[in-house]
Amino acid sequence: MIRTRLLWFTLGFASTSGAIAQFVFKDLWIDRNSLASQLKEKFDSLDTRVSNLESVISNKTTPSQDEGHVG
Repeated sequence: MIRTRLLWFTLGFASTSGAIAQFVFKDLWIDRNSLASQLKEKFDSLDTRVSNLESVISNKTTPSQDEGHVG
């Protein structure tokens, strides 16, 4: 009788632990993916801004360099 109760308690405890571990792992995985997605979005935005700044700077320096070579 005690062995049966101990067996059922062990099985119940193991299945409950497994379910909790699965929920915790799933929650952590979602947070990790969300953070990675946010970082990628911010870095893409930063890359676009840097590219725009580089193009503006190159447009401003190109005419002055052409004038310097002509004279």
